Amino acid sequence: MHYTQILALIAAGFGSSAAFEYYTFDGEGFPSCHNVTEVHDARSVAEVQSLVRDAASRGLQVRAGGKGHMWYDTQCSDDATMIIRTEYVNRISNFSLEKCANEGTVVIEGGVTFFQLAEYLHERGANIGTGLVNWNISVGGSVAMGAHRTAIRENAAVVGGVLAIDIVDGSGEVRHIDKDEKDDTWLAASTSLGLLGVIVRLKMKIYAETKVYAMQKTLDEKDVLNGDIYGMIAPYMTANLWWWPYKRKFHWRYYDVVPDNTSSQNGFQSTFSITSLEAAAAHAFLDSGKYVQSSNWIAEAIFFDIWEKPNFHDKVTDAAITEWPVYGSNYDVLIGGLYPNQKPEWDYGLRSYTLELAFPVTRANEMLKRVRQLFDEERKKLIWMTATYRSGINIKFGKANFDFLGQVTTGTEDGQDWTKGAIMLDFPTYRPAVGDHKRYNEDFYIRLANTLIDEFPCRPHWTKNTRDVFKRAVKNFDKSYLARFKAVKDNFDPKGLYRSVVGEIIGMYD
Repeated sequence: MHYTQILALIAAGFGSSAAFEYYTFDGEGFPSCHNVTEVHDARSVAEVQSLVRDAASRGLQVRAGGKGHMWYDTQCSDDATMIIRTEYVNRISNFSLEKCANEGTVVIEGGVTFFQLAEYLHERGANIGTGLVNWNISVGGSVAMGAHRTAIRENAAVVGGVLAIDIVDGSGEVRHIDKDEKDDTWLAASTSLGLLGVIVRLKMKIYAETKVYAMQKTLDEKDVLNGDIYGMIAPYMTANLWWWPYKRKFHWRYYDVVPDNTSSQNGFQSTFSITSLEAAAAHAFLDSGKYVQSSNWIAEAIFFDIWEKPNFHDKVTDAAITEWPVYGSNYDVLIGGLYPNQKPEWDYGLRSYTLELAFPVTRANEMLKRVRQLFDEERKKLIWMTATYRSGINIKFGKANFDFLGQVTTGTEDGQDWTKGAIMLDFPTYRPAVGDHKRYNEDFYIRLANTLIDEFPCRPHWTKNTRDVFKRAVKNFDKSYLARFKAVKDNFDPKGLYRSVVGEIIGMYD
């Protein structure tokens, strides 16, 4: 039973609504909400509706809770809140992919995870193309927060593959919204931040199953900073860069479809799986790196060497794959999951802070060079900045997709060209498990965020940034888009039942 559910049951047993902190996948000590009075595991759309009406009648706020992907305390408002967890609202139906057809459709409930959907589709000879992110995240939650794959040639935003959305509004009614990019209701629902209500059902486009390959090359930093970054990413189904600033190297990884008879290999990727021995070694280096920067240099070198090799196993035998390229089915190669008898890094207490900002890809070189300049300014103080995450600094990309609050939207008042897509600086950094939990040279990370927000048109990822980052970044949001979103929000939720800190910061309740 989830920790917060136990607290809720205790509170209910005493006939009170004692408030407690609510945590997502990082567990106790990492609150996403501060003032939760109840947590409910809904098991049907009808139950979600009933819970919403009950909360409204008792003056509680409501927030949907999925599987995770929330790093900071921005999920809820600071008022008394009911969490409705959607993990068990997970039915899949109406699968339609005719024989020899390239495309079809499927209907899923909002709590379905990418792992669940991928397995279901694979068994039926289908996949969801590039519209997928991490294996353990619900599709409804991903659409709500504007999640995306890293791709410029194909759809990157998860909502790019969504054809219709059902949302339980502030009165408990189900609203059906069909895809119509000229309709403000669709443009608000596409990245709703949960402010319109709980996403309970989605109709999605699917594709005939394909074989794909993954290839990775190591590049000198100068060849990326001075290179054709767009040209490195745009030709492929999906592609990204991993930056190792201490070593001044990048890993460039790209994926694409190949004929089914290209290889018999069944590659299965895992970014997060580690053994207990690896976890102990990582803790030893990274925790000491809070005090001694040389430990961080060593950690980056070790992580770099590990990431040089494919982070893939054979899906059948679980044997490590040691050479590039790697071949396998769509979902297994693009995302995968956990290796047998291994755990995700956070289960070993390896946790991270995050910062993710999106910039026009036309300014990619300029932005990355500015980050390198900030690194070099620290070096003048005899501080060498490093990547303290096992895959380095993740540089992702997103094809343009028009909606009001998406990271890759277009036509904004900043006058920038977002039509070629966006580059995302996704900078996870190890959170020391010792002392005050601050990183070595902690002030640098704050200066980095402030500098990028102040000097570039950028948009924050909606679940990977602090309240301070959102407050500082508000000036970069399109005011007309915010106003049009608010009009839809006021129609769906006029009383602000689904209020959140982020909604407050961007002016939805003024």
